[in-house]
Amino acid sequence: MEDNRGRPDVVVFDCDGVLVDAVSSWRTLHDAFGTDNALNLNRFIRGEISDVEFMRSDIQMWKAVQDPIHQDELFRSYAGVKLMPGARETVQRLKEEGVFVAIVSAGVDLFVSSIASMLDVDDWIANGFVFDDDGYLTDEGVCRLHASGKGEIITRLLEMNGYKPEACVSIGDSEMDLSMKVDGSRFIGFNPSRASSEEAFASADVPIVRNKDLREILPLMGFE
Repeated sequence: MEDNRGRPDVVVFDCDGVLVDAVSSWRTLHDAFGTDNALNLNRFIRGEISDVEFMRSDIQMWKAVQDPIHQDELFRSYAGVKLMPGARETVQRLKEEGVFVAIVSAGVDLFVSSIASMLDVDDWIANGFVFDDDGYLTDEGVCRLHASGKGEIITRLLEMNGYKPEACVSIGDSEMDLSMKVDGSRFIGFNPSRASSEEAFASADVPIVRNKDLREILPLMGFE
């Protein structure tokens, strides 16, 4: 599908699976602790449990393996995660062209903030944790946005910075990210994370980049 509305003024990225070559910043922590929350992930996708309940169940699993857990240990768990090929060059090109670049992620703020800083984006938001005064993980997560409700955040972001939806392109890798496509804006599916994501992108008739090279989104936005 081609979209000839010209170059965007705003580009909003999901983080996990788009800017970084990792399916989920939550999953990375499960790998570090040797836990698996696939059961609750499926319940969450089906809408049976809330974002807050899902985060709480993650934390309970990790604390069953190790308690207490310091924020430095969580941060170190991300040491092996790499940027998506082409991510640095793509963001740099967009910024050179005067595009406002943001990250809207339901991932872990501890991790997303480091990616936002590394890529020097203009704004970012993510979910995350609550730590006590000594830096140890408490039992609660912080839900700043719902994984399937990113549109509300993007609408607010556009309004705050004086942009119209028509000037915005969002990039995500899962069916939940289709909520980023606010009325009038555009969406690009990148490296679909599972078969259901591929099907959802096809049904939504959005352009899809299947290669793990973020630079391939640039021509779809008019940047040759």
